[in-house]
Amino acid sequence: MEKNTFKILKTALVFIFILGFISCGTDKEEELGIEEPPTVILKDSYTIERFKVLNIITNLPATSQLTWSINDSVISQNAQLDFITPYLKNYPLTLKVESNGVVKTYTSLINVTKEAGTYSKYISNVFDFRPGVGQFTNGIPEFLPGNTEANLISAAKKAIVGGNTSMISLGGFGGYVVFGFDHTIPNMAGRDFKILGNAFWGSEASEARSGSCEAGIILVAFDKNKNGKPDDDEWYEIAGSEYFKNTTIKNYSVTYFKPDLNKSAVTGEEFWQIDSEYIKWEDNQGKSGFKSKNAFHDQSYYPSWIAEASYTLKGTRIKDNFYDQSGTGNYWVGASFEFGYADNAPNNDEASNIDIAWAVDKNGNYVKLPGIDFIKVYTAINQEAGWLGEVSTEVAGAYDLYIK
Repeated sequence: MEKNTFKILKTALVFIFILGFISCGTDKEEELGIEEPPTVILKDSYTIERFKVLNIITNLPATSQLTWSINDSVISQNAQLDFITPYLKNYPLTLKVESNGVVKTYTSLINVTKEAGTYSKYISNVFDFRPGVGQFTNGIPEFLPGNTEANLISAAKKAIVGGNTSMISLGGFGGYVVFGFDHTIPNMAGRDFKILGNAFWGSEASEARSGSCEAGIILVAFDKNKNGKPDDDEWYEIAGSEYFKNTTIKNYSVTYFKPDLNKSAVTGEEFWQIDSEYIKWEDNQGKSGFKSKNAFHDQSYYPSWIAEASYTLKGTRIKDNFYDQSGTGNYWVGASFEFGYADNAPNNDEASNIDIAWAVDKNGNYVKLPGIDFIKVYTAINQEAGWLGEVSTEVAGAYDLYIK
């Protein structure tokens, strides 16, 4: 064999060997899941109106570590960014991507503009309303003969939508109302919205943060599908000061039974106890009892538009908070909880303001919502306070703290 021919063959063999080595190396890298970080290019700028959610999706591999920041503040570490603000500003956006030890940084600018229309700071709609039994049920709002559930929802809407000064009563444990806004309330640093009630504190030092406080659990939801309805959107409970305590019962339920109109009233020892065994209730903890009928309210305490012989309400129950300060049954006081409930503090006090950052999922884990569109409030306590009657949360409206 000629010398040149041998060199050509040798070179070819070496080349084939190198190709095979590279191929094996590539296969090995694929087996190990090693890949180059994909090219991610943010737009030079984004424009979004106030109170609207800007959604930026990266479609990066799950192994990538993302850090979104504005100036030096980290705002998210998720695969996508949901950005919302009530402020007319330009925000310098930075995205840092770390993948396989390689770090790349991308920058952009978010321009926040004035909304086209005018948003209301107040509630814009009531979607559902079902009170527990109570002395104000069928009265606040008023039930009229022939009314249906839809009529009562409309009555609740008339009472608390906009800047109305009226209110509705949610009755005993579990009674609820669901309402929404005409815009998304942003989840910013600090407290974001206020729910109005009729709570008050005593003027004496001994009654500090006590008076008449009938706490209601608050749930919030973000209108993810953007259809303006709280239908498929997930609800998150605002974890108030009692949420993680062992005195709180999760997944509590109470069934109320329609009163028998033919049953003779069982008068109590006190003048106000017209029927101490008026409406029977049973809970899922094996306990039962009666809601009393008092001398101050003679209408039915069972929702007159509910035809069924019983109905069940569910939720989180917190500890009883009313106590007889007089010791003779004459002076009942409802203590305020530290934070995170409706009708728990005076309307003019910052203690009635709520932070969206307190929201937790069904497992009790805090969640970071971009904002909220819907709120549900229900009575959180199953207690009767003597002649004052059942503890019942009242709602007199709600508003966004960022719209003045």
